[in-house]
Amino acid sequence: MCAQGSNAHGSYFMQHDPLAWLSDVCQAIDYITAFVRGRDFDAYLADTMFRSAVERQFEIVGEALTQFAREAPDLAARIGDLPPAIAMRNALIHGYRSLEHETIWLTVHENLPELRAQVAALLDELGNAR
Repeated sequence: MCAQGSNAHGSYFMQHDPLAWLSDVCQAIDYITAFVRGRDFDAYLADTMFRSAVERQFEIVGEALTQFAREAPDLAARIGDLPPAIAMRNALIHGYRSLEHETIWLTVHENLPELRAQVAALLDELGNAR
């Protein structure tokens, strides 16, 4: 089960609880899932705000996983979809001119459910260990 995201405010350099990074991942995936529910690829292509919202949440997923991997590399290694999620974030940030919208759309439907399941399972395990 994913807790509500951390929505942490404050200094960029403030310490972040590794569980909060995972909660942020779950929350961002939940937002993406809600954004795309009942909509198709044509709607995605036609609506810049829709695409921007989905892409922003992908950026959060990738950044939160990057920070989690830095703070808890042994735990991060247990998330099989971590490298492609971080790569998607990097592509969105650094390769925005060459984005392939179909790739993003397919990732939403084919990869995010499994990533969320992996992160939620790890959150449950770590939460119960406290």
